[in-house]
Amino acid sequence: MSAADCPMTEIPDVLLAALECADDGIVIVDSARRITHFNAGAERIWKLARAEVLGRDAELLTLKCLQADPVAEFRDEISLVRRDGTRIRAVISLSSVTRGGVIHHVVFARDVTAEAERRVRIGLLHAVSDQTNRAVLITDTEQNIVYVNSTFATLFGYTSGEAEGRRAGELIAGRHTDRKAVAKLVKRLMTGGRRGEIETLVYNKGGEEIWVCARVDVFRDKKGRARHIFALLEDITETRQLRSLQQLIMSALADEVPITDIADRLCRRVEEIAPDVVCSLLHVDAAGLVHPLGGPSLPEDYSRALDGIAIGPNVGSCGTAAFYGEPVLAEDLDTDPRWQPYKTRPLEVGLRACWSTPIKAKDGRVIATFAFYFRETRAPSNWHRRIVNACVDLGAFAIERKEARAEIARLAYHDILTGLPNRAQLRHLITTAIDACPTGSHVALAFLDVDHFKDVNDTFGHAAGDELLIQLAQRLREQIGPEDMLGRLGGDEFVILLPQRNAESAERVAAGIMEALAAPLRLGSRQLQMSASIGISLYPDHATDIDTLMQQADAAMYMAKQAGRSTHRIFSAEMNGLTEPRLALIAALRRAIAEGALTLSYQPQIRSCDGAVHGVEALARWHDAVLGDVSPAKFIPLAEECGLIEQIGLWSVREACRQMADWRRAGLNIPSVSVNLSPINFRNVTLAARLKDILAEYDLPSDALMLEITEGTFMRDSAAALETMNAIRELGVGLSVDDFGTGYSSLSRLAHLPIRELKIDRSFMRDIERDAGALAVATAVVRVGQGLGMTVVAEGVETEGQRKTLAELGCDVVQGFLYAPALPPVAFERWLIEHCAEQARAMLGRLDVTPADRDVVKRSA
Repeated sequence: MSAADCPMTEIPDVLLAALECADDGIVIVDSARRITHFNAGAERIWKLARAEVLGRDAELLTLKCLQADPVAEFRDEISLVRRDGTRIRAVISLSSVTRGGVIHHVVFARDVTAEAERRVRIGLLHAVSDQTNRAVLITDTEQNIVYVNSTFATLFGYTSGEAEGRRAGELIAGRHTDRKAVAKLVKRLMTGGRRGEIETLVYNKGGEEIWVCARVDVFRDKKGRARHIFALLEDITETRQLRSLQQLIMSALADEVPITDIADRLCRRVEEIAPDVVCSLLHVDAAGLVHPLGGPSLPEDYSRALDGIAIGPNVGSCGTAAFYGEPVLAEDLDTDPRWQPYKTRPLEVGLRACWSTPIKAKDGRVIATFAFYFRETRAPSNWHRRIVNACVDLGAFAIERKEARAEIARLAYHDILTGLPNRAQLRHLITTAIDACPTGSHVALAFLDVDHFKDVNDTFGHAAGDELLIQLAQRLREQIGPEDMLGRLGGDEFVILLPQRNAESAERVAAGIMEALAAPLRLGSRQLQMSASIGISLYPDHATDIDTLMQQADAAMYMAKQAGRSTHRIFSAEMNGLTEPRLALIAALRRAIAEGALTLSYQPQIRSCDGAVHGVEALARWHDAVLGDVSPAKFIPLAEECGLIEQIGLWSVREACRQMADWRRAGLNIPSVSVNLSPINFRNVTLAARLKDILAEYDLPSDALMLEITEGTFMRDSAAALETMNAIRELGVGLSVDDFGTGYSSLSRLAHLPIRELKIDRSFMRDIERDAGALAVATAVVRVGQGLGMTVVAEGVETEGQRKTLAELGCDVVQGFLYAPALPPVAFERWLIEHCAEQARAMLGRLDVTPADRDVVKRSA
């Protein structure tokens, strides 16, 4: 049937005109399901001309709702496939009307493709918004919230339903939110300014503080009018605020800022990120007394009053926290019993509560307290707890660093073994005593040297020798007066400074010492007789300058040695021939160098990880036909004094390289040899060239040689020494800092030096298993070495316990009597073969080797 044959539904002209003007498609279908009306909107939706559809079956429209039997009411959004194959989204509404007993079905169709696509895009944007770790907040121009994402709900605790419609300022702003800065930024944006960023403190649903970085912008319509305000909120509590505390501490430590300044900066920064607290940091000393380190917002008189107070079970929050080692909260200072003696001044300045947390060292000691004072009676928030958790660790690090530096400073002027003033400090004490000596009075200076001390070390070991020196120092202290001073020059040499003492008084002290030393010392299960020789010089009778007085006391001591030991001598003019034994010793040393009488002995250095040989240290030895074995502790300082040390150093390098070449030709593969050089050697700008020539002469690679230097080498003559050290490092020769930890070097300087190895001084080994201080120093040196990528070598290891402790610390290499003393070349070769065989046997023990194979290995070993 054609469109002309189809009876048209009678529709008034006015209504027909209205239907033609409608945007929606309107289709009327009769009871026979023939299309009787098809307006212009329908033509656009189906892309069909009405002439093509009128009178045709409604199946042409591909609407399932018209194909149902019976046709029922319908309303839904569907995907509509048109005749040309294109697909759109359309909202279809189907209803039926009866007119004159005839049923007509009316279809209303609206193209919602663009709207559906927009909904999809919005859905995607919502999904993306919910996946971001930043909170999204959108408000209208009156700052009423119209949208928040899921991260906002997670961060602040409000659901979208609870947030939408509320004013943003009422919802998340609080007492310490920077409202002025926020308002200024919004005003600038509303008047056409560019988007901005602000950091401020906001609050969640529970009232907890959150630091956020807010990036704020305005959405505008096509005419440029502001419609919405958009804010992207990032939680910077951890990433920026707490890390800023870490950066503050680390940079201050790197710049070697004093601990009081670090504490002050820390407290001020904490008060910036937590404006509702007043911060305090107290140091707790070894005696349990507190000392303010930082508290810039506390009254100065209150801080002064705290200085020197002993910690205890009822000493405010800080003293109690330090005493128990646990955090202490006093929510109301006025009523808390622990605060009654101390509450007046804090209450006067408006402080109502205090929460204190102990700061502990790695060994568990309480070394400080970190406190928050509040201006209202309250407990700390989660934000406060997070700050304190960060500050406690940072404070512990800073204070332990301070204690370590104080200990290093003490060691710079005190002997580590005995705790007595060392050579540097003694010179200062002698100068002070001389300056304070009234006219007509005297200052006596006594040099004491232990008789036959080398025999103790050689017979019983260095540990026994150290114990003897400790007991000797104790006996000497008991024999001198409160105004007298005792120090140790090094080795077995001690100095006694006797202010306001003449010759007779000094001799009485010396006689008392001789009598006290007559009683035997107990070293473990042994009793040991000992004696000493003492030499005395007097200011101003014998000399008026320190160096001459010390030389004269030394000369008098040598005269006491020559007189049979175990006695004392007063310097006399005749002793200016003192110089005779010393000159004789110098002459003998010159002969020994010229005639090649010096030798090198080699002490092995063993890797902690596998027991393999890391290298050897070459140590100079001197045996004289008349003097016998002369200790390096004697002839090395003497060589420095008389200008022979540079010559000995270069000879040592040449001889060590020659021996290394011999060993390598013989098939003994020793990785490297370490040679001690004096700071004087590093003043010679040709040192690197000389080393290059020696290595080439013996066909050795540069990494076969390691030079050991003292901290003084780069602390003094720093420019010249550093230039030489850099030239040596470029050559490929290693540099090792010997006796590290006994000087007072700058760690920041050390990081920039061409050093490859650190050596822990043997003095730290003696008590490393039971002395927390010695262990802490050794640990610090190992950590410094690890942090700077250096090999760490421990000297003076004599027991398996010491080795195990060092291995647990991560010390790379050990050397000492546990493995072998310094040995002549032939004896070292025998030791090396035995050590390698022992390692091979140990390896076989760990492997599944047959008895026959084991016998073969034993015979080859």
